[in-house]
Amino acid sequence: MSPMLAVKDPQPDFQLPPHNEPALEMLREAKDYASTQALAAGGAALATGGIVHPFGWVLFGLAYKPLVAIQKLARLEKLTAVLLNEFKSKGIQIFPVLKPEDKNPIDLFIRFPQRAHLFISIRSRGDSQVVYNETKEILQVKKKNKSGLTTWKPCPLVELSDYERWLTKNRALFGMSSKEVTKTPTVKVLVLWPPTKAASDHNPHLYSEVGSMRLLALRRKGTAFVIQQEEVTEFVKAWLAKYE
Repeated sequence: MSPMLAVKDPQPDFQLPPHNEPALEMLREAKDYASTQALAAGGAALATGGIVHPFGWVLFGLAYKPLVAIQKLARLEKLTAVLLNEFKSKGIQIFPVLKPEDKNPIDLFIRFPQRAHLFISIRSRGDSQVVYNETKEILQVKKKNKSGLTTWKPCPLVELSDYERWLTKNRALFGMSSKEVTKTPTVKVLVLWPPTKAASDHNPHLYSEVGSMRLLALRRKGTAFVIQQEEVTEFVKAWLAKYE
């Protein structure tokens, strides 16, 4: 190894943020703890911050209302478990609940070292359809059995773009060189959780092919793919295949 490369390597005592099995276990325990406390206290103690527990890094980072946080933890747990089971042999590193300054948390940052990076935002807007307004470059939500559209704020597409910039500035957290963080192919993904779905009548030019998948590819501060929860595994496989 050349001296130049050696300088960029993490120190022997370097530790990555919680990921893979330890992070999954923390998600499970945080979800169970939050659920128990919410039932016992009607959510009041959680809402006022009156509960101190060993998994505060998760609930603090989530920055959501108590019952929403419990749902979010359950979804993160499920998706982390599925991805870890499917891609552990591929060297996957799954980092849940990373908290950029003054922004909503990064639900999942997924790293296949020196092969691919993925940012995943998990979102649900109940029984509704998500519509992309090309003219205004915004996401809108159409609730079932209701007329009209509401603007989705904060916009998940803008958030995903912010997360990518955050990684560039905070690469040292993951022991990455500037070359790795800038040269590794990175994809941003908005995962819609049932019953929320993307509207099926977007203009054809808004779709792109990833492997055999035809997906919404929305260009708002870079490109982000919009997929359904059940498509996550297939999408990751197809994205990895591009770089094998």
